[in-house]
Amino acid sequence: MENPDTEARILVTGGTGLLGGYLLKALSKRGLRARAIHRGALPAETPGLDVEWVPGDILDLGALDDAMQGVTEVYHCAAMVSFHPRRRSLMQRVNVEGTANVVNAALRHGVRKLVHVSSVSALGRKRQGVTVREDIPWDDEANLSAYGLTKHLAELEVHRGIAEGLEAVMVNPSIILGVGDWHRGSAAMFRNAWREFPWYTDGGTGLVDAADVAEAMVRLMESPIHSERFILSSENWPYRRIFTEMALAMGKRPPHRRASPWMGGIVWRWEWVKSLLSPFDPLLTRETAETAQTSVAYDNSKILDSLPGFSFRPLQEVIRDYAREYSVKFGKA
Repeated sequence: MENPDTEARILVTGGTGLLGGYLLKALSKRGLRARAIHRGALPAETPGLDVEWVPGDILDLGALDDAMQGVTEVYHCAAMVSFHPRRRSLMQRVNVEGTANVVNAALRHGVRKLVHVSSVSALGRKRQGVTVREDIPWDDEANLSAYGLTKHLAELEVHRGIAEGLEAVMVNPSIILGVGDWHRGSAAMFRNAWREFPWYTDGGTGLVDAADVAEAMVRLMESPIHSERFILSSENWPYRRIFTEMALAMGKRPPHRRASPWMGGIVWRWEWVKSLLSPFDPLLTRETAETAQTSVAYDNSKILDSLPGFSFRPLQEVIRDYAREYSVKFGKA
């Protein structure tokens, strides 16, 4: 460990992920040095980023204890997102057991506060025509997603930590937009728009800027608020409008063919068959096919009321800016 005068007092799990990267930038802009856990090779240096990278894994109790030494604040961003049945066991370990490990280590080391990144999936994404708020009860029928279940169970681990004396808050972002690897996660939406994917569905969802999520997390850490959860979602848009805005911002043709529910059923079954002969997850699963046909709206009023002066960047502006960055960075890929 470093000299106590310069040692980081903030720990970030999942710092190499999309949201983790934006969080580290937000902390550095405030002049705050963070310690971040990484697996595998050491991440490349980023100008203006003040980070103490330490090797580790939230499933490795010894490494997690070492990383927690001297830490007073923890941002838990690490998680596994997958909608493939063969990933369920690993998701259970990473999202639930990993969160339990972080909570337990925070309690052992007397951490002042924890900010846990959950998901709107933990609130139930299959709620047609319902505006989802933080106090909505968990309903197994409203969420067929194994990912959503693991995030719900992870929240229960955080609640357990709160009951044992840990100050913690939870954030539930909707689809997070940012610049990352456009072969993965929400970034793949920009890739599909770039490739002029012609299909759209009748569903809709909430979206949010990764920079806004990071800013809200830091403000919640700085605030006296604890034992609460907050939906972080900028606006609710139909999927067709989302992909149309992305395509237009990159000078591409917007989607123009409607994919009906029965068509989605055929496609996810075909993708499942292909995945049996491939090491890669299918592009579409039963869960994602059903979600794409569902319109869900998220209420963001609680976070806006709780953090005076905080606001979300307009979604059209977010999509335009990131679409242009993707065009320059990955346009030839």
